[in-house]
Amino acid sequence: MSRPFPTPPVLAYLLLGSNLGDRAAHLAAARHHLAAGAGAIVAQSGLYETAAWGREDQPAFLNQALAVRTSLSAEKLLAACLAAEQAAGRERAEHWGSRTLDVDILFFGAEICASPALTVPHPQLAGRRFALVPLAEIAPRLRHPQLGLTVAELLARCPDPLPVRPWLGQEPAP
Repeated sequence: MSRPFPTPPVLAYLLLGSNLGDRAAHLAAARHHLAAGAGAIVAQSGLYETAAWGREDQPAFLNQALAVRTSLSAEKLLAACLAAEQAAGRERAEHWGSRTLDVDILFFGAEICASPALTVPHPQLAGRRFALVPLAEIAPRLRHPQLGLTVAELLARCPDPLPVRPWLGQEPAP
């Protein structure tokens, strides 16, 4: 009986986001959850406060990019991301609505995945400044496997005008 070979680790890039409750605490809990279940976090950006994208009539988000060295498949990494969201009390009431936690897979190594549950690289990455700014902090030379451009080049060409600012570390009073 042959044993399957272990999966070589892949460097995956994730984007964390929160715009409900103690946003920074939700991101910290997500980092802890992902480190325990998805793999080693080898790089993380600072926190950025970003205007809501898609539905702008909601509170601002905190966003952070992570580089995670994982031995999980892309689908199992997605399951770990969804588990982190569930642990944070994420409710999927409306598309692009407010949320305690959102975890997106931006890149999974240089792989291109397209399934009903997961598309990687993230299909809207090139048009989202809130994702590109933190990602450019930790991986400016990372090349998009379909577009052939680096993250820094994607950011320079990004049409999204919404502001993305380093977070100063204070949550607003309730």
